[in-house]
Amino acid sequence: MGVIKVGTSSWADQMLVRSGWYPRAANSPAGRLGFYAERFRLVEVDTSYYAVPLPETTEGWVAATPPGFTFDVKAFRLFTGHHTPVAALPRELRPAGAASRVRWRDLPTGTYDELWDRFHEALAPLAAADRLGAVLLQFPPWLARTEAARRRILETARRCRPYPVNVELRHSSWFAGDAAAETVTFLGEHGLGYVCVDMPQGHVSSVPPILIATTDLAVVRFHGHSTAWESGDKQEKFRYAYGAEELRRWSVLLRELAEECAELHVLMNNCCDDQAPRDAARLAELLDVAPLPQAARAGS
Repeated sequence: MGVIKVGTSSWADQMLVRSGWYPRAANSPAGRLGFYAERFRLVEVDTSYYAVPLPETTEGWVAATPPGFTFDVKAFRLFTGHHTPVAALPRELRPAGAASRVRWRDLPTGTYDELWDRFHEALAPLAAADRLGAVLLQFPPWLARTEAARRRILETARRCRPYPVNVELRHSSWFAGDAAAETVTFLGEHGLGYVCVDMPQGHVSSVPPILIATTDLAVVRFHGHSTAWESGDKQEKFRYAYGAEELRRWSVLLRELAEECAELHVLMNNCCDDQAPRDAARLAELLDVAPLPQAARAGS
């Protein structure tokens, strides 16, 4: 069976910081990450979705975590086709006279290439310290299944290499009928990991929880089942607590999936207050996934 790592989709979300999950002594970004790393072996970086981090920032993440800890890094939203505030770009790369929000095709080729270079510079300290798991490409819910979309996925993934790439698709057309098998085959043939999601069903952005590994690294993200998925704000959208029986059933399925891959990353994204780390801890216990040993946490 492959190695299973469990964590959450952020350690710095403001709702989590305000929830009281962190002790008062963990009152700095490094302190909170260190506290988190004492409890989980894995975390998803979501701040990189909103802006490309500086290498100094990722070097700080390495310093705050022990050997054996893993970061899955979500790619900058501009790369995956999302509308991006110009203010999210480095000041010196903001195009003059641009609208308040841009997409990748709105930028000069040189600017777009430079953003990718800076993303790789941010990943380098994590990779050098053996802390980098995968780059997560979360494509927008309007990216329907077309040949042009497949080309876009491959081009974005190419720019992420040599790092492992896992892809989350959020339009139902990728999984309707026979398309599901074709989508999984497409990802596997191109060395791209499939991101399975557990999420509310019945929406255009809904995808079924297909548990399959297309590469040696499989990723499962848990969004919860809020009834306000498409109507609520961020807190309402992810307000969901997994029940004991729900987690028990998932633990069985995740063990089966771990038989198909070398490593399985399980990420709780029901990021409302401190629900994600609480559910992650319960699921880790069911999967017999322990925190890093005390000696490793101490850096010895």
